[in-house]
Amino acid sequence: MSVKQKHDELAALLQGAGVRPTRQRLALAAWLFDGHDKHVTAEQVHDAALKMRAHVSLATVYNTLNNFTTAGLLRQVVIDGGQIYFDTNTGDHYHIFDEEGGYLTDIPAASVPIARLPKLPQGKSLSRIDVVLRVRTSS
Repeated sequence: MSVKQKHDELAALLQGAGVRPTRQRLALAAWLFDGHDKHVTAEQVHDAALKMRAHVSLATVYNTLNNFTTAGLLRQVVIDGGQIYFDTNTGDHYHIFDEEGGYLTDIPAASVPIARLPKLPQGKSLSRIDVVLRVRTSS
């Protein structure tokens, strides 16, 4: 695929999600949506952008990741009440979090059956179930 075709494909992806395809957003999208699922922090995306010589501030990276999440292009996974990972796989799945390595691995949703859910509050419907299995080296 040519660079022009990739650019046009990413622009269409962003526009289809209601996100204006600015130069900075396209640069970040090129790295994020390269065909490989990623679980990344904003700092990791910022470091990757700097290596690609895309001049974006960390604040712009945060804003872009949040825009992509709101548009449904990314999914947030919150670990330990503050560490946010952005997941390029927005399909139905769960995660294993390696506490020592600080990284996430996908688990197919079908491999973690949910036997019974509590009754939901009146007028509410289930939007998603998040499961994070935390692992560390055995003693």
